[in-house]
Amino acid sequence: MNINLTMIGQAISFALFVWFCMKFVWPPLTQVMRDRQKQIANGLEKAALAEKQLEAANSSAATELEEAKQQAAELITQARNRANQIVEEAKQQASDEADRIKAGAQAEIDQEINRAREQLRARVGELAIEGAEKILETSVDRGAHQQMLDKLAAQL
Repeated sequence: MNINLTMIGQAISFALFVWFCMKFVWPPLTQVMRDRQKQIANGLEKAALAEKQLEAANSSAATELEEAKQQAAELITQARNRANQIVEEAKQQASDEADRIKAGAQAEIDQEINRAREQLRARVGELAIEGAEKILETSVDRGAHQQMLDKLAAQL
């Protein structure tokens, strides 16, 4: 066995194997690696874009939440103001109703006073006639002296 010939045969076999690998095996492997590298780069870009979108969405959500809180505070303030206004209107209506009731009661009192005065005047006239009858010890004609009795009642 000759070492030189074996080595040359192995070198030729190795060169053929390297040529075969570089011609038929290596290009598809490098293409697969390039495709995988592109996919990873695209995935990283999409992840970065998604992260930016997430940050934008979070800031937008925070802004909208703040706006919603402000609107809620405004609605609460408006509701409180409206409640206070309703209370004030109710107080005013109650006050007006009380004044109206007082005025009605005062009118009734005035009417009762006038009726009592009229009854008192009529009774005073009768008492005057009775007093005059006792003083004069004679009968006083009510029909004949009605004008005088009316005048006396009006003076009272």
